[in-house]
Parts: sequence; structure tokens; C-alpha cells
Amino acid sequence: MKMVKLEEEFPILNKIERGEEIVWLNPQKTSFAESMQECELTMQDVEEAEERLKRFAPFIEACFPETKNKNGLIESELIDIPYMKDTINQKYGSNLKGRLLLKQDSHLAIAGSVKARGGIYEVLKHTEDLALEQGLLTLEEDYSCLADPKFREFFSQYTIQVGSTGNLGMSIGIMGAAVGYHVIVHMSADAKQWKKDLLRSHGVTVKEYDSDYSEAVREGRRLSQLDPKSYFVDDENSKTLFLGYAVAAKRLVGQLEEKGIRIDESHPLFVYIPCGVGGAPGGITFGLKQVFQDHVHCFFVEPTQSPCMLVGMVTGLNNKISVQDMGLSGMTHADGLAVGRPSGFVGSVMKRTLSGEFTIQDGKLYDYMRDFLKSEQIFLEPSACAAFQGAVQMGKSSEIEKYLAENHLTENHLTENHLAENNLVENQPKGNHLAENHLASLMQDSVHIVWATGGSLVPEEIREEYKNTYLEPEKA
Repeated sequence: MKMVKLEEEFPILNKIERGEEIVWLNPQKTSFAESMQECELTMQDVEEAEERLKRFAPFIEACFPETKNKNGLIESELIDIPYMKDTINQKYGSNLKGRLLLKQDSHLAIAGSVKARGGIYEVLKHTEDLALEQGLLTLEEDYSCLADPKFREFFSQYTIQVGSTGNLGMSIGIMGAAVGYHVIVHMSADAKQWKKDLLRSHGVTVKEYDSDYSEAVREGRRLSQLDPKSYFVDDENSKTLFLGYAVAAKRLVGQLEEKGIRIDESHPLFVYIPCGVGGAPGGITFGLKQVFQDHVHCFFVEPTQSPCMLVGMVTGLNNKISVQDMGLSGMTHADGLAVGRPSGFVGSVMKRTLSGEFTIQDGKLYDYMRDFLKSEQIFLEPSACAAFQGAVQMGKSSEIEKYLAENHLTENHLTENHLAENNLVENQPKGNHLAENHLASLMQDSVHIVWATGGSLVPEEIREEYKNTYLEPEKA
């Protein structure tokens, strides 16, 4: 890897190599219509995934009573967090405008993390494929029949394997075991012990590795290929996982409507999502763009020592470059984000879709966690709190000011067409104060969603440990 040449072409790599927190805006981002011309996936794929999850809802409800209140759908709440917004502005010197909300994938049923979306969906799709192939099921049947012991006996002859730092393994393991599969989770050195223990309590086989996530995935893939009845969930390349995450966007529409929130040209949506290998944030972003198109602006957040998606997108090399190539350790307290090499598939889809990235030092993960617990009385695991870095920087970064201007989101850039549509310039002289007030209120009417990715299953003793973890700022 000729890093000197890359550094000359992409100067921001020098800051990344030093472990500095950065704000990166994607120079290749384009309009929704243009970005979709290069994408093989469509809204129809997302809708098919949504329908499949509806078919499985009776089975999920039968196996997991905690989903009964949502009739077997695994979905999280969308809540306002105004006190955290106050903290962001007062404690961190930000000037975040608009409405701040939390998407509580940290509290998703069954697996307690965003991985409950993609991971569980992939297990269910594989289950449906096998059952249909063997003539055990039709698309018109009530899928609750899959909870019958005879089906469990059938699926017990099959194995599902996955490489994971923790949360994906939990979603695959818990749902896979519920269906009846033999599940093997290959866990990297960064995985937390309590997650391994929880998986084993469900009868899942956990194989531990001293190396990082990429090695666990590689070995899991190799071993799975040796067994004709083994199915490998490939977090680095799976379109199925990706589409499972994308379904979240369609469900978000109804939640926003329930809160009386519009997303349009004068009410832009900004979303901040923690990122590891890229599957979950990539899938969610893809779904959001399908639904809200150019009115949504998605940003990923990664640890300064493990910004694999950032490095892949900055250089355009995607999975052909790792954070270790940059001289970074790849080690982080954000265990779910401890990934050295990104998904090439996700990088290619995000190339013209993602708005940008933020990086965060590990110490802030715990600071934001304590801030959020104090202000809103909600616990999130440290890696999920990375998303708050996006909200903080949105209100204080000079790079973001540039982004808002270039995307016509500041008071000097709202289009005359939009003003006319809102009856703000009709029959009014230029400089009319109504138009000026509307221009000034554009970002005041913005909506910001922090996507919380995990936390509800963290044991109480580990929560206490997190609450008392303080890290010194990293030296650049």
C-alpha cells in the first residue's frame, strides 16, 4: 500500500492517521435520482423484505412473547430527547437547531440492538427458502406453524455460522436457536464476555479468536464452506442483511407522521448512525434515501482508531484498504465498531449516497453515555453513543456550515421556487420580511435522529462499570 501517494491525493488521511477527530464530507455525493442509476437494489427489494417480515410475525410472536404488543413485528420507538439537545448545546458549545430524536434500536426486542433487524431477517429468509424448497411451507400459510417441534427437528440438521464482534452474533444466535438451527458464532477479541455468555445460554456455540473481526469472519466463512448444510451470514457482503436493515426506513415514516413531523424541502432530516463494517448503517441509509430521497442527509460515525468505512470511502479503495494500513490500531472501546476493513458492497452503494462521516475518540463515548443517562434517564451502550458526535458537530463544525450552504439548507440558499410554493413571495416585494423569516427558520424546522444501536441487554454490573469509565483524550 503506497500510503505516501494516497496522502498526497487525500490530505485528510494525515489527520486520520494521527487519530484526530475529523468531519468528512463526501465529495461524490449526488442527487438521489443520479445515485440510484448505479445501484442494483431498488425500493421493490425493500418492500419484499418488509412483506417477508410480516409473514414471519406470527412465528416471532409465538416464540418471543415480548413482541406480542407489536403483533410479532420487531420495531423500536422514536422519541424526542430535548434535554439531551440542551446538553449538546450548553456543554459542548454546539448550536444544534431543530428537533432532536432518538431511534431506540438499542431496545429492539430479542437482541437489544440494531442487529435485530438485519441479522434476524437473514435467518428468517434462509428459513423460508429452506422450508419452501422442501415443500414444508407455502407463502399463504400461517408461519406460526414453524414453532412446531417437527419443524425444529428439520432445521436442526442445518447450521448457521457468522463472524461477529458481538451484536450481530447475538441476533443470529438467538433467532437461529429459536428456529432450531445449530448456530456457531465466531467472535473476535473485541467481543464482550457477557455477550458470549448470553449466546451460550441459548445453546449457541461460540468460537473465540485472539485476532480482530476480519479474521473471525474469514475463519467462519472457511469453516462454513466445508459443510454443505452450513449457511454463512456474511456481514461484509450480504445484500439480505442490508435489506433487513433498510426496512427500518419504511416503518419510520409512520412514526414521524404520528408525531406530526413532515420531511420535505423546508423540513430536512439529518440522521447519525454508528458504523462498523457498514451493513447496518448502509442498509438504513439506503432505505431512508428510498423514502425521503434528497430531503434526508445521512452521516456515519466511527472511532478514531477504527474508521474503516471512512478510509475506504475517502480513498475509493473500499475493502482493499484497512485501518492497519493507516498505522491505526483498530482497537476501540466501541466493540461493535471494532472493524479494520469495511464492506466493499456497502462502500459502493454509499459512494454517491452518504453525506459524510464523523470520527470520535473513545473517551467521548462514555461522556455522551453519562450525559444521556443524566439528561434523559436512558442507558445506551458506549458504541451506540458515538451517534451523538454527529449531532454535536452539526451545530458547530465549519465543514457542516459548508455542507448546508452547498445543499441549499441555509437562509441564503433556499430556492425562489420553494418560497413561491409556500406563498411567501407571491405579490410581495423583494426583501419581504415573511420570506426572510421563513429563510431564517429553515434549520429551525430541521429534524435530527440519533440512531441508537444497542444497550438494553447490557447486564447491570457492566452498566456500572461503564458509568465509571473515564478515558484521557487521545494524543494526536
